[in-house]
Amino acid sequence: MSDHTYATPPGGLPPQSQLLSGRAVFKPAYAFIPKGVMSEIVASLLPHWTATKAWIIARPLSGFAETFAQYIMEVAPGGGSDRPEPDPEAEGVLFVVEGEIELSLAGTPHTLATGGYAFIPPGTMWALRNTSGTPARFHWIRKAYEKVEGIDIPEPFVASDMDLTPTPMPDTGGAWATTRFVDPADIRHDMHVNIVTIQPGAVIPFMETHVMEHGLYVLEGKGVYRLNDDWVEVEAGDFMWLRAFCPQACYAGGPRPFRYLLYKDVNRHPKLKL
Repeated sequence: MSDHTYATPPGGLPPQSQLLSGRAVFKPAYAFIPKGVMSEIVASLLPHWTATKAWIIARPLSGFAETFAQYIMEVAPGGGSDRPEPDPEAEGVLFVVEGEIELSLAGTPHTLATGGYAFIPPGTMWALRNTSGTPARFHWIRKAYEKVEGIDIPEPFVASDMDLTPTPMPDTGGAWATTRFVDPADIRHDMHVNIVTIQPGAVIPFMETHVMEHGLYVLEGKGVYRLNDDWVEVEAGDFMWLRAFCPQACYAGGPRPFRYLLYKDVNRHPKLKL
């Protein structure tokens, strides 16, 4: 697989001359967070992390999307954490979009460069450091793992976007493909974090309407997304946050492929009592 260059938050602050109008939208069915609002003033510090800031772009909201939180982390050289996860019931996925991190996962060291992916089961000991000379940026997706009697918790693993071949969607000739880090038939997993690739001019040709919640961070390229009853133009660095049953479809612009990191909850019964 060829190398990829992924979008990251711009940081900084816009100039005083910039107009106040922008593209950000929050509606009952979806939220759209464009890259331009991911400035320094909306970043957070986190307990037990050093030389690190986080853009929290999704968190559980009652009546909206309730299953996951998603962060974009920026770790300066020498920074990181030996106590990164405060919740023993949380599982996590890390996806590196810039730089390099040293990850200790269940006692095994790994170096994750750009495109690197790690799955962290609940209760797993892990630590992370940036031992390079430049900042490292990665997505951190967290979800409360839903245990099922008689089904094992999946093991930790690492992978890379650079090493995997996207799987073409049926009857698309490869114009729409998905890079899968987890086997869709593996019932142990209750969330999938994949990368969707749509070639310029190709489409998702129907209004998907389903129970899964989504976080979609545009890694590369641009496109136009139909979100409920709106057409929204999106580009690398933008984030779409969709509640369950939000109708959705898209077509890709050019000149390069349109790629996004996609979260969805899967493989579990809906809760009948809150």
